[in-house]
Amino acid sequence: MSKQRYSEEFKSEAIKQINEYGRTVADVSDHFGVSQHSLYQWLKVQRSFLEKEESQLSQSAELRYLKKELKRVTQERDILKKAATYFAKQIQMK
Repeated sequence: MSKQRYSEEFKSEAIKQINEYGRTVADVSDHFGVSQHSLYQWLKVQRSFLEKEESQLSQSAELRYLKKELKRVTQERDILKKAATYFAKQIQMK
């Protein structure tokens, strides 16, 4: 039994029929001449890709938040250092 290779465009269109147009796997299988097993595999690969992509997006959002928070805390620290220096000079003058 030889394995037939399908283009990514073909796979995407088959998956689109299921996900976006609500067709059943059996219908798409018959229409495109692909086994149901292959369709389920393609769906599984797409889901794992989307999950990985979503995870990377949430990680990058967290990274942006943490950088913003670091900048704010650093500014606060610098202000407190300047205030401490100012008040230390005021105390020495008295």
